[in-house]
Amino acid sequence: MNKVRQSVPVSNGNEAVNDILPVLPLHIRHMIVNLPKSIKDKVEEIRIRQGRPLVLGFTAEDVFLDPGGRPVRLAVNAYKVTAKDMERLIQLISGSSIYALEEELKNGFITLPGGHRAGITGKAVLERGTVRTLKYFSGCNIRICREVPGAASGLMPYLINKNCKDVYHTVLISPPRCGKTTILRDVVRQISSGIPELGLPGLAVGLVDERSEIAGCYKGVPQLDVGVRTDVLDGCPKAEGMMMLLRSMSPRVIAADEIGRREDVDALEEVLNAGVKVLITAHGSSLADLAERPVMEKIINHKMVDRIVILGRSRGVGTVEKIIDGKSFCSLEVKKC
Repeated sequence: MNKVRQSVPVSNGNEAVNDILPVLPLHIRHMIVNLPKSIKDKVEEIRIRQGRPLVLGFTAEDVFLDPGGRPVRLAVNAYKVTAKDMERLIQLISGSSIYALEEELKNGFITLPGGHRAGITGKAVLERGTVRTLKYFSGCNIRICREVPGAASGLMPYLINKNCKDVYHTVLISPPRCGKTTILRDVVRQISSGIPELGLPGLAVGLVDERSEIAGCYKGVPQLDVGVRTDVLDGCPKAEGMMMLLRSMSPRVIAADEIGRREDVDALEEVLNAGVKVLITAHGSSLADLAERPVMEKIINHKMVDRIVILGRSRGVGTVEKIIDGKSFCSLEVKKC
């Protein structure tokens, strides 16, 4: 079978980085602003750890910044984040009211305007054995969220049932950092808005965005384009969210990221029995990977989906490595694109 020669292109990263500048302490903000555009376009993470080097994360490597904001390879030459930097960072992220963000801190991250995420570490405050909030903040990982409209265009012809003007039940499988969420977001966007050239009218999509990564909601409002007919439940557990959407929003398609718990599969069965299409993702690099996980094995062996899409990075992040028919387990012959 030929591989789909598709990968996620680089979007306008400079604008994405500019979104997070207001939450950075002044000195670190100046360091990021003065970076060459070629670096800002590709940076994926900014890691700020008190007493340790300032780090920029890229797809293939990490780079340190020296006190003048210049990229360096050695940690010994890097700018060391101060306690004052960390204190100011938390003030800016929280709007000087960290108590207002306690619910988000339970999950270890805060969603920023533009759909970017700030993961935060520190000392956990427990209540009856569960995390209530965090204090004594020591680290922050700001993940730059980039939309890539059209990232899934080469894949869409294989996910659409033209005879029924509908979509196939689909699971996207990939290892970490292979573009899974970016591809999922664009599939949702295209299904929701419609693809006239493929004969697909826009369909109502219910999106359960448990980790606020797909729609990037800020105060409940999607910051990223997930289509004109998409209803989003942000920060909601997947199983509960799927049932809520099924009961209240009359979706034609329900989408969710990173299925993996038994209750998730039970909810999927309810959705399938209601005649609603499903679009889900899971961690893995092959069907063999999924076979080692009892919950995902049930989805595959019970033939709950029609399309199994394997993503990787053989030709860049988001490469569609293989498309498998979920009923026959045969690989689909696809065009190079």
